[in-house]
Amino acid sequence: MQEKIILIKNAKIVNDNKIIEGDILIEGEFIKEISETISAKSADVVVIDAEGNYVFPGVIDDQVHFREPGLTHKGNIASESKAAIAGGITSFIEMPNTNPQTTTVDKLEEKFEVASNTSYANYSFMFGGTNDNLDEILKVDPKTVAGLKLFLGSSTGNMLVDDPKVIEKIFSSTDMVISVHCEDEATIRKNMQAHIDEYGDDIPIEKHPIIRSEEACYLSSSKAIELAKKTGARLHVFHLSTGKETNLFSNKIPLKDKKITAEVCIHHLWFSDEDYKQKGTHIKWNPAVKTAKDRDQLWKALLDDRIDVIATDHAPHTLEEKSNVYTKAPSGGPLVQHALVAMIEMYHNDKISLPKIAQKMAHNPSILFQVEKRGYIREGYYADLVIVDINNPWTVKKENILYHCGWSPFEGTTFKSRITHTLLNGTLVYNNFKVLDVKAAKRLTFDR
Repeated sequence: MQEKIILIKNAKIVNDNKIIEGDILIEGEFIKEISETISAKSADVVVIDAEGNYVFPGVIDDQVHFREPGLTHKGNIASESKAAIAGGITSFIEMPNTNPQTTTVDKLEEKFEVASNTSYANYSFMFGGTNDNLDEILKVDPKTVAGLKLFLGSSTGNMLVDDPKVIEKIFSSTDMVISVHCEDEATIRKNMQAHIDEYGDDIPIEKHPIIRSEEACYLSSSKAIELAKKTGARLHVFHLSTGKETNLFSNKIPLKDKKITAEVCIHHLWFSDEDYKQKGTHIKWNPAVKTAKDRDQLWKALLDDRIDVIATDHAPHTLEEKSNVYTKAPSGGPLVQHALVAMIEMYHNDKISLPKIAQKMAHNPSILFQVEKRGYIREGYYADLVIVDINNPWTVKKENILYHCGWSPFEGTTFKSRITHTLLNGTLVYNNFKVLDVKAAKRLTFDR
């Protein structure tokens, strides 16, 4: 059977720290040729005219919670990966705090099996570390799994790893990337109790960044980094939320040589504590959205390369759950459908360049996790591509939200840009605001 051939014409290609005008020829799953001009050699070639719009490498989101198994009233792999495709995210790495948790090799393989049948985007999963599963961690094949996730501060799913001896043993025992959620549990518990004593359960949401404080974040992340330096572990610190933490990271060496790396999420770059008044628990995340000054310092560290990756930490909950009083309202919110356009909005606001967006959302996750043949627009790479019309405004409304939970912290926001096409492994999967009912997703592989 002849491989399908797609030719993207008249594109502004955002890749490798520059933008070039040209055409992209795709044969089967792979990019065959990139050139200033390419002609269709036969009538069988499907031509997509980009019409001078921008083509980005498909986004690789290194941190999502798609809620399957066990929490599927919030979302599932099918629904959330469909939203991801609409948002230009072609590959995701999903977290282990599901129900049951992904803390045994058997449970991990069960998730891969579900994804192989239902995912609309390329997929991998992180294996969860606990206080007592080192034997299972050592069974994981690093060539087929994205990495290891440790919650060094409790979050949704209660997978807290709080035994210092266990943490050091894990850090010393694996070559995998160890991704960590850093918030000091003792500090948070003390702060929480003081606020419950004052307010009861109905604590004002504005107190969230005081309860889950700068001190709690810095104490935990600085300890994790100290331990990584001591043991030589490959450490990746998820979702930085404070300016103070950014000083723990370096921009002195290339990413491929870094042993300690950092990520920032869309919500910590977009919102500040000034938004709690309007958004309430809809922007309750762990770690908390903090001050405008913190946000400015996160941006500075992102742009000077102390922070390596932009991700979503997509973590849907139902509106009913989020509408509870403070102590009962879960942390997290849905983000994959709006992440890329939110960052391009920041380009319109002169905060970041388009090549820098591609670097932080596609190139760098690929380098950091050693994802095979993805994250760039290059000949011989998988054709994971996103076409963006950067001057075609639209407003986020209930009727155009694809998340299973049916809401977004961006509701009412008008974005200047929209995604017109998403290609996954050489197959058109999203076209003019409609997710196509085709499954082209593959399990991510790693060049390790």
